[in-house]
Amino acid sequence: MHTGLFIGRFQPFHLGHLDALKQALAENDRVIIGVGSAEENYTEDNPFTAGERFEMIESALSQEKIAREKYIIIPIRNIQNFSLWASHVKLLCPTFETLYTGSHMVKELFARHAPDIKIRDLKFNKKICATEIRTQILKGNKSWEKLVPKAITEYLKKHKAQARLKDIRLPRK
Repeated sequence: MHTGLFIGRFQPFHLGHLDALKQALAENDRVIIGVGSAEENYTEDNPFTAGERFEMIESALSQEKIAREKYIIIPIRNIQNFSLWASHVKLLCPTFETLYTGSHMVKELFARHAPDIKIRDLKFNKKICATEIRTQILKGNKSWEKLVPKAITEYLKKHKAQARLKDIRLPRK
Protein backbone atom coordinates (compact mmCIF):
# COMPACT_ATOMS: atom_id res chain seq x y z
CA MET A 1 0.00 0.00 0.00
CA HIS A 2 1.36 3.40 -0.98
CA THR A 3 0.69 6.25 1.46
CA GLY A 4 1.21 9.98 1.06
CA LEU A 5 1.24 12.82 3.56
CA PHE A 6 -0.59 16.05 2.72
CA ILE A 7 0.25 18.66 5.33
CA GLY A 8 -1.14 22.14 5.86
CA ARG A 9 -2.77 24.41 8.42
CA PHE A 10 -6.19 24.46 6.69
CA GLN A 11 -7.29 27.78 8.26
CA PRO A 12 -9.86 27.13 6.71
CA PHE A 13 -9.87 24.17 4.33
CA HIS A 14 -10.59 25.58 0.86
CA LEU A 15 -11.01 24.50 -2.77
CA GLY A 16 -7.25 24.73 -3.40
CA HIS A 17 -6.67 22.27 -0.54
CA LEU A 18 -9.39 20.01 -1.91
CA ASP A 19 -7.86 20.04 -5.40
CA ALA A 20 -4.38 19.29 -4.01
CA LEU A 21 -5.74 16.49 -1.83
CA LYS A 22 -7.49 14.93 -4.82
CA GLN A 23 -4.13 14.95 -6.65
CA ALA A 24 -2.52 13.12 -3.72
CA LEU A 25 -5.42 10.66 -3.48
CA ALA A 26 -5.09 9.85 -7.20
CA GLU A 27 -1.48 8.76 -6.64
CA ASN A 28 -1.85 6.88 -3.33
CA ASP A 29 -3.90 4.15 -1.73
CA ARG A 30 -4.27 6.33 1.36
CA VAL A 31 -3.38 9.90 2.32
CA ILE A 32 -2.52 11.15 5.77
CA ILE A 33 -3.85 14.66 6.20
CA GLY A 34 -1.51 16.39 8.65
CA VAL A 35 -3.17 19.33 10.38
CA GLY A 36 -0.21 21.59 11.07
CA SER A 37 0.09 24.02 13.97
CA ALA A 38 -2.45 21.84 15.77
CA GLU A 39 -1.79 23.54 19.10
CA GLU A 40 -2.53 27.00 17.67
CA ASN A 41 -6.04 28.46 17.84
CA TYR A 42 -7.89 31.72 18.43
CA THR A 43 -5.09 33.76 16.80
CA GLU A 44 -5.24 35.84 13.61
CA ASP A 45 -3.19 33.30 11.64
CA ASN A 46 -4.74 30.24 13.28
CA PRO A 47 -8.29 31.09 14.35
CA PHE A 48 -9.72 27.57 14.23
CA THR A 49 -8.91 24.71 16.60
CA ALA A 50 -7.48 21.41 15.39
CA GLY A 51 -10.83 19.79 16.16
CA GLU A 52 -12.69 22.35 14.08
CA ARG A 53 -10.28 21.83 11.19
CA PHE A 54 -10.81 18.05 11.46
CA GLU A 55 -14.58 18.59 11.26
CA MET A 56 -14.24 20.96 8.29
CA ILE A 57 -12.04 18.52 6.36
CA GLU A 58 -14.28 15.54 7.13
CA SER A 59 -17.43 17.41 6.11
CA ALA A 60 -15.86 18.59 2.83
CA LEU A 61 -14.55 15.12 1.96
CA SER A 62 -17.86 13.51 2.88
CA GLN A 63 -19.67 15.98 0.62
CA GLU A 64 -17.22 15.02 -2.16
CA LYS A 65 -17.99 11.33 -1.50
CA ILE A 66 -14.35 10.54 -0.75
CA ALA A 67 -14.30 7.23 1.10
CA ARG A 68 -13.21 7.49 4.76
CA GLU A 69 -10.75 4.61 4.34
CA LYS A 70 -8.83 6.68 1.76
CA TYR A 71 -7.58 9.17 4.36
CA ILE A 72 -6.65 9.66 8.00
CA ILE A 73 -6.35 13.01 9.77
CA ILE A 74 -3.46 13.53 12.21
CA PRO A 75 -2.72 16.60 14.35
CA ILE A 76 0.82 17.92 13.91
CA ARG A 77 2.05 20.16 16.72
CA ASN A 78 4.86 22.55 15.97
CA ILE A 79 8.19 22.20 17.68
CA GLN A 80 10.61 25.07 17.92
CA ASN A 81 13.48 23.27 16.21
CA PHE A 82 13.44 23.24 12.41
CA SER A 83 16.23 20.67 12.11
CA LEU A 84 14.13 18.15 14.06
CA TRP A 85 10.75 19.01 12.58
CA ALA A 86 10.66 16.47 9.70
CA SER A 87 11.64 13.67 12.10
CA HIS A 88 8.97 14.90 14.52
CA VAL A 89 6.32 14.68 11.77
CA LYS A 90 7.47 11.17 10.81
CA LEU A 91 7.17 10.05 14.45
CA LEU A 92 3.58 11.32 14.69
CA CYS A 93 2.32 9.77 11.46
CA PRO A 94 1.85 6.25 10.17
CA THR A 95 4.49 5.29 7.59
CA PHE A 96 4.32 7.32 4.39
CA GLU A 97 6.50 7.45 1.30
CA THR A 98 5.56 10.74 -0.34
CA LEU A 99 5.08 14.29 0.93
CA TYR A 100 2.58 16.75 -0.58
CA THR A 101 2.62 20.37 0.57
CA GLY A 102 2.41 23.90 -0.73
CA SER A 103 4.97 25.13 1.80
CA HIS A 104 8.49 25.75 0.53
CA MET A 105 9.77 25.54 4.12
CA VAL A 106 8.21 22.11 4.67
CA LYS A 107 9.71 20.88 1.39
CA GLU A 108 13.14 22.20 2.38
CA LEU A 109 12.99 20.62 5.84
CA PHE A 110 12.04 17.22 4.43
CA ALA A 111 14.67 17.43 1.67
CA ARG A 112 17.38 18.15 4.25
CA HIS A 113 16.27 16.03 7.19
CA ALA A 114 14.14 13.20 5.74
CA PRO A 115 15.79 12.29 2.43
CA ASP A 116 13.98 8.93 2.38
CA ILE A 117 10.68 10.72 1.74
CA LYS A 118 9.82 11.61 -1.86
CA ILE A 119 8.66 15.22 -2.23
CA ARG A 120 5.94 15.61 -4.81
CA ASP A 121 5.15 18.97 -6.36
CA LEU A 122 1.48 19.73 -6.64
CA LYS A 123 -0.14 21.59 -9.51
CA PHE A 124 -1.77 24.63 -8.02
CA ASN A 125 -4.83 24.65 -10.24
CA LYS A 126 -6.66 26.97 -7.87
CA LYS A 127 -4.81 30.01 -6.55
CA ILE A 128 -6.58 30.44 -3.23
CA CYS A 129 -5.20 31.90 -0.02
CA ALA A 130 -6.74 31.10 3.38
CA THR A 131 -5.56 34.47 4.71
CA GLU A 132 -7.64 36.20 2.04
CA ILE A 133 -10.63 34.01 2.89
CA ARG A 134 -10.35 35.01 6.56
CA THR A 135 -10.05 38.69 5.56
CA GLN A 136 -13.20 38.47 3.40
CA ILE A 137 -15.13 36.69 6.19
CA LEU A 138 -14.04 39.39 8.64
CA LYS A 139 -15.21 42.16 6.27
CA GLY A 140 -18.57 40.45 5.73
CA ASN A 141 -17.84 40.10 2.01
CA LYS A 142 -19.52 36.93 0.73
CA SER A 143 -16.93 36.45 -2.05
CA TRP A 144 -15.12 33.93 0.19
CA GLU A 145 -17.99 31.47 -0.18
CA LYS A 146 -16.97 30.59 -3.76
CA LEU A 147 -13.43 29.73 -2.53
CA VAL A 148 -14.42 26.93 -0.15
CA PRO A 149 -16.48 23.75 -0.51
CA LYS A 150 -20.16 24.26 0.31
CA ALA A 151 -19.75 22.15 3.45
CA ILE A 152 -17.13 24.61 4.72
CA THR A 153 -19.37 27.61 4.03
CA GLU A 154 -22.11 25.95 6.08
CA TYR A 155 -19.67 24.99 8.85
CA LEU A 156 -18.15 28.47 9.17
CA LYS A 157 -21.55 30.16 9.22
CA LYS A 158 -22.92 27.69 11.78
CA HIS A 159 -19.86 28.23 14.02
CA LYS A 160 -19.99 32.04 13.66
CA ALA A 161 -16.54 32.40 12.10
CA GLN A 162 -17.00 36.11 11.44
CA ALA A 163 -17.71 36.83 15.12
CA ARG A 164 -14.64 34.84 16.16
CA LEU A 165 -12.41 36.66 13.70
CA LYS A 166 -13.74 39.99 14.99
CA ASP A 167 -13.15 38.94 18.62
CA ILE A 168 -9.59 37.87 17.83
CA ARG A 169 -8.92 41.25 16.21
CA LEU A 170 -10.14 43.23 19.22
CA PRO A 171 -7.27 45.02 20.97
CA ARG A 172 -6.24 43.37 24.22
CA LYS A 173 -6.21 45.52 27.37
